[in-house]
Amino acid sequence: MAEINGKKIKFFTLNSNPELAKEIADYVNIPLAECTLTRFADGEVNINIAETVRGHHVFVFQSTSEPVNDHYMELLIMMDALRRASARTINVIMPYYGYSRQDRKALARQPISAKLVADLLTVAGATRVVSMDLHAGQIQGFFNIPIDNFEAAPVMVRYIKEKKLEDIVIVSPDHGGTTRARKFALNFNAPIAIIDKRRPRPNVAEVMNIIGEVEDKNCIIVDDIVDTAGTITIAADALKAAGAKDVYVIATHPILSGDACNRIQNSQITELITTNSIRLKECKKIPKIRQLSVARIFAQGIMNIIEDKPISDLFNYNPLNKF
Repeated sequence: MAEINGKKIKFFTLNSNPELAKEIADYVNIPLAECTLTRFADGEVNINIAETVRGHHVFVFQSTSEPVNDHYMELLIMMDALRRASARTINVIMPYYGYSRQDRKALARQPISAKLVADLLTVAGATRVVSMDLHAGQIQGFFNIPIDNFEAAPVMVRYIKEKKLEDIVIVSPDHGGTTRARKFALNFNAPIAIIDKRRPRPNVAEVMNIIGEVEDKNCIIVDDIVDTAGTITIAADALKAAGAKDVYVIATHPILSGDACNRIQNSQITELITTNSIRLKECKKIPKIRQLSVARIFAQGIMNIIEDKPISDLFNYNPLNKF
């Protein structure tokens, strides 16, 4: 147990990304508390917390990447155990918010699964959620509890600036990402370009046009998620065909489903720069992928929450300030 400013603190991690959890715990100097997660023969999750949490401010780390449903059930059951054990607060550290792409009804009879997940987390006992680069900002409005949306931009910007690239153009992979691309471009005083695409079906994209000047430029595609890598690879092909020099991709969450890694490795992409918000299996750690750690951002956020300090500077990154 750690005690900070008279508050009893405990930090737990579940199975999604224990390496990042341990890195965060080391930064804040709070040891990981002990809990045991087992499964019955039919796959049901069972959790046993080996130490008292009564009256403690508890932080639970769980990124809800593949297998999404299993990781959500682990988290929900863990929170129920903590609530029944009289934890004072339950703070969920969720770098990647699974189901975030289902944030609206695109067709008549579709669910809004991101809202359902928010309700599940709240009912299970969460008193605060901390995430990173939510797919859609309106997801914050789905909660009736505090939710903090940190940005990975500071670590991404630092890495790109260390490369000392010239003739940079920041590229949005679609019209919806224009605001994200424009904000990122402010860090480099660079112009933006937009990939005009359509999706004939889910996870399939077709480039229709490129809006902006990319010839003889180092193009940096900025997105929040890379899933099948179909969009970014065809975007890279289109940019190269339009005369771009090198094509880099910045994306916070490396889902990398199916054949995504092979698609990236064999593509015109020079490098995919991502974060460790999602744990990558060894088979996905290919030469073209560079993972940057966001542990320090989450660690500072946790300490500010514990010490009742403002955290707006951490999730409202202002590129106009001196980096």
